[in-house]
Amino acid sequence: MKINQTSLDSLIHTIASQVSAPGDCPTPIPGLGFYRREQPAPPVVCMVEPSIVLVAQGAKQLWVGGVSYPYDTSRFLLTSLDIPANSEVLAASAALPCLGLTFKLDVRILAELIAQGELPSPRERAVMKGVGIGTVTEGLLMAFARLVALLDEPEAIPVLAPLIQREIHYRLLKSDQAGRLRQICSVDGQGYRIAKAIDWLKLNYDDPLRVDELAARVQMSAATFHHHFRQLTAMSPLQYQKWLRLNEARRLMLNEHQDVSSAAFKVGYESPSQFSREYSRLFGVPPKRDVAALRGKQGVTVRPPLS
Repeated sequence: MKINQTSLDSLIHTIASQVSAPGDCPTPIPGLGFYRREQPAPPVVCMVEPSIVLVAQGAKQLWVGGVSYPYDTSRFLLTSLDIPANSEVLAASAALPCLGLTFKLDVRILAELIAQGELPSPRERAVMKGVGIGTVTEGLLMAFARLVALLDEPEAIPVLAPLIQREIHYRLLKSDQAGRLRQICSVDGQGYRIAKAIDWLKLNYDDPLRVDELAARVQMSAATFHHHFRQLTAMSPLQYQKWLRLNEARRLMLNEHQDVSSAAFKVGYESPSQFSREYSRLFGVPPKRDVAALRGKQGVTVRPPLS
């Protein structure tokens, strides 16, 4: 499908003016953020919230469970769950930076639109992964261009932004990613139950995990829970908890200057040596060396993966 270049140029201009240096930038519009990258970069660990990630210029790629999800100006990234992943920049330079936006999804809006019953049911009803690549349509791109344009009219944001945000959700439910979104909104579906389990894990990551008890909490058998959890997130529940623990420990050491043992105990580890081994496996280097390298990069902070 041909991309509306006028809408794309409008996004490029606004994002470039709002984010003058490489990094991520929130906006006054709730749930909307911009990003800028000026050189290709290898994969870095991240947590992607239920959201759509749009590229206005350049190209990126997300790695989940060893599977790559490349996206650019013609394809958007969509995640329907909190997904631990690795984000990679494929195409960017100082002259032509990779520019784009992130837009957090609101499950309540999706559920309300589905309940109205005027949207076509998706052909695919099987449980899907929690991440996918969709085709950018003219309607979706123009809606985002109108939303971003409100930054030049701040007094209109409280009135008009909710209307455009609702339109964006509607257009996503009419896109080729509709099935992925519907499975999270269906209260009797497996995706909805896995999402509830993830919410519990994010709040209780430092507690011992008993998978059978968590499965019962979301009204699933242990075997079914484990199968669908891995299918949606590309991780087992225990691996997901470990990811949360290690990333929170990284934040504690970098931002709050806690030592390795203190951070390990605080996130639920009983053995600092086990913590160091698993940390090295995830981040590629031992915790002390990793934190020292991060501190050497001016202005680097680690955001909590639990928000």
